[in-house]
Amino acid sequence: MKHPPVVLLPGLLCDETVWLSQQQALAPAPCLIPSFGTLSSITAMARQVLAETPAERFSLAAHSMGGRVALEMMRLAPQRIERLALLDTGIDPLAPGDAGARERTQRLALLELAQREGMRAMGRQWARGMVHPSRLDTPLFEAVLQMIERKTPAIFEAQIQALLARPDARGVLAGVRCPTLLMCGRQDAWSPLARHEQMHALLPASRLVVIEDSGHMSTMEQPAAVSAALAEWLGCPPAP
Repeated sequence: MKHPPVVLLPGLLCDETVWLSQQQALAPAPCLIPSFGTLSSITAMARQVLAETPAERFSLAAHSMGGRVALEMMRLAPQRIERLALLDTGIDPLAPGDAGARERTQRLALLELAQREGMRAMGRQWARGMVHPSRLDTPLFEAVLQMIERKTPAIFEAQIQALLARPDARGVLAGVRCPTLLMCGRQDAWSPLARHEQMHALLPASRLVVIEDSGHMSTMEQPAAVSAALAEWLGCPPAP
């Protein structure tokens, strides 16, 4: 049986490491994990992935910032996407007023730290809110730090610019007509479950899966649970 390709989009400062377990578990489905480089807009990221994906139709799974890119791809080329999975992400633009100003200030302060002391120093501060508290200062936390360290302040700055100018994707999500999976770590403090419940309400035909004992980095924190949900979404058994 031939399996359609699966595009796996990483989030902010993430690379193929964030999808490694799922790439192995979903075999023999061919998986493509793009890199956004120094692209500084969600639309530019979406256009690049569409241009670099050779298959005319494919399944699309996306984590964190990647979820916003996935929804922009859905806006630009809905006919190419067979299935959609959104993990630990969101759909709202930068909030107006004080809330948006706080987010901007916080993100730019992290960028300044990265420029002054390096990506690993920034990651040690930022990533503590990205995982379940029980995984702080563990080998998994170290793997997250190493992933962040492989990026540069220039990449971080470009991706921050993209996120601060992120589009409102509510209308896009509400109009999705392909099979859609929403997934979120129970303890995700960055993109909380309540946000995914709101997304589910916008698209009642979607399936919402909660990953227990997991923070924002669900694909790395609970790889077996995430892979099982994605295999069911794809309609194929996960690899042993």
